[in-house]
Amino acid sequence: MARDFKNPQMKTVWEYGLITVSMMIMTIGVYFFKFPNHFAFGGVTGFSTVVSELTRWSASQFTFIANMVLLVLGFLFLGRDFGIKTVYASLVMSAMLPVLERFFPMAQPLTDEPLLELVFAIFLPAVGSAVLFNIGASSGGTDIIAMILKKHTSFNIGTVLLLVDLLSVVMAFFIFDPTTGLFSSLGLMAKSLMIDGVIESINQCKCFSIVCDDPDPICDYIINTLNRSATIYKAQGAFTHHPKTVVMTTMKRGQAVKLRNYIRQTEPTAFIQISNSSEIVGKGFLTN
Repeated sequence: MARDFKNPQMKTVWEYGLITVSMMIMTIGVYFFKFPNHFAFGGVTGFSTVVSELTRWSASQFTFIANMVLLVLGFLFLGRDFGIKTVYASLVMSAMLPVLERFFPMAQPLTDEPLLELVFAIFLPAVGSAVLFNIGASSGGTDIIAMILKKHTSFNIGTVLLLVDLLSVVMAFFIFDPTTGLFSSLGLMAKSLMIDGVIESINQCKCFSIVCDDPDPICDYIINTLNRSATIYKAQGAFTHHPKTVVMTTMKRGQAVKLRNYIRQTEPTAFIQISNSSEIVGKGFLTN
């Protein structure tokens, strides 16, 4: 997901484009699948489903109001430390929800399969959140509360946010019915696991350790064709005691397939060890 940009402006355009798309995905999941089914898990939108049942506000309206209030609190308590990416993401969701509510009013769920809709209510926001976390942004909402607590208190932020989410789920049992409460509980348990899984999938890279006799063609292919780099060092076979060269490199999955096929064709006797990694920090990978 990370990109190397020589032009800082292009990097900014890329990141804000990702934020916009991720917030659109998240908002679609919340509006079309979470709100109509009253799934009360996950921060501000979770509370919105409960509040909409107790007041004349719709879930979209309360989400908009709550996000605006939290943005103001963020500016008051965080000042310059308040991330502009988080502000932008929160504004995108706050703007999209009223638009969807006006042009696509939802009087009832899309289908009569609540479990199917729960999957989409979890998966779509999880994808959006994972993309945001991957570029150092967040969707605002209760994340702003976490930022304030981190700066001004010694509270365990993870525990506080979990208690906030649990409160909305418990309220769902009483405001709606046990079925909705149980679905919300399931959604809360699955949400964080889904986000972690999507982040790992987005960042997954292939790490190569190539033991060969002639590293020059392999390194040339890595550098000039795949636009990656590599590290080489000398080794010795334990059985034959013949000198060997080990080439170490890391790349995305699509490039890894090309490299593996190239090595099989040019040096079929090479020993290739390929492992997965979901977190590579350095030029060409994660830089945040």
